[in-house]
Amino acid sequence: MNLVLAHLSKLRIDLLMAFCLFGLMLFGSIFILSASVEQYETNDLVDTYFFRQVIFYFFGILAGFLFIIIDYHKLSGYAQTFYWATILLLILVLIPGVGEVRFGARRWFDLGITLIQPSEFAKLAFIFALADFLTRPNEEMLMPGVFFKAIGMTALPFLLILKQPDLGSSLVFFPIGTAMMFVAGVRLRFLIKFLSFFSVLAVFVVLNALYAPNDWRIPLNEYQRHRLLVYFNKDFASADATPAERRQAQKLQRSRTHNIRQAEISVGSGGLIGKGWGQGPQTRLGYLPKGVAHNDFIFSVISEETGFLGSMAVLSLYAILLLKGMQIADQARDRLGKLLAVGVVAMIFCHVFVNIGMHLRLMPVTGIPLPLLSYGGSSVLSSLMAIAVLQNVKTHRNLY
Repeated sequence: MNLVLAHLSKLRIDLLMAFCLFGLMLFGSIFILSASVEQYETNDLVDTYFFRQVIFYFFGILAGFLFIIIDYHKLSGYAQTFYWATILLLILVLIPGVGEVRFGARRWFDLGITLIQPSEFAKLAFIFALADFLTRPNEEMLMPGVFFKAIGMTALPFLLILKQPDLGSSLVFFPIGTAMMFVAGVRLRFLIKFLSFFSVLAVFVVLNALYAPNDWRIPLNEYQRHRLLVYFNKDFASADATPAERRQAQKLQRSRTHNIRQAEISVGSGGLIGKGWGQGPQTRLGYLPKGVAHNDFIFSVISEETGFLGSMAVLSLYAILLLKGMQIADQARDRLGKLLAVGVVAMIFCHVFVNIGMHLRLMPVTGIPLPLLSYGGSSVLSSLMAIAVLQNVKTHRNLY
């Protein structure tokens, strides 16, 4: 026991970051249980979301310790291998009969005992690969070839994940890549031109989806266009729709807006201290659908049952975690460590901002999970491994 404690002390575990980590996992397990408590009436314990999430946490912590113990400089030696391996998985998951289709998207591998979503691991592999690629002399960072290669590394997983389709997860790659390129010292004018082009393209896609006639529309998936219409509060029916078509469009619109409307009600009805664990009527009575309450909309359950104070506690844990990550990036002794930390912080921030923003109508509805709170093995494992990378950079920074 003393030997184990001595070895752990050498890792210089950041206690505040560990507190945030276990605090978020505690929130996650407790409120996944609350969101799916009816499972205990019909299912065995091992078949419940709560039990599986605890198992995911356990294996995620084990994987995280491996990512702490092995020096990140050694891990970066396999960065390109990891990157291309995840690219291969993203290609394989698109093949009918290989990838599992759920909710109209082909994003998973069915391993029998659980589903694996390769796009979650692709984010961490991308961070390692891009950090490794951008760790080069300053004069090389000013060359346009380096910038375009970095954009290519970002665009490849983006396009493959977009094909699944999973717009939310695919878009995360560009903020991560942009933040890492900025910190690495890529010419600012390259980044400004790229961001300007990307912003104009995004505005064009949104305007096209909202206002263009059918013959002129970009071929978005219908659910993606519906999410934009819901976000901007636009009528699903066209201006020249017949009364029958308008009634059908209104029925579809009510269906598409149901989840987010119930999520808003859940967040707003919690008050200061909430309804109490397991007492949220939106969740208990099924207004917030059982199929989403435990994963993408877990923040709604927390807000309804713990109120403003519980919501602020969750946000505070994320804020401290992100600030610690920024501190680790600032104190990193080399560019590789700094870029890894910046990439992880950008990834976690994007997930938190988009998911919670979705509940407040600040962002459109997406399938992006809330790190460590939403149910899901792939999300939990990749999040814990990513946070372990932050600890790795801190632990090994004095060696270089």
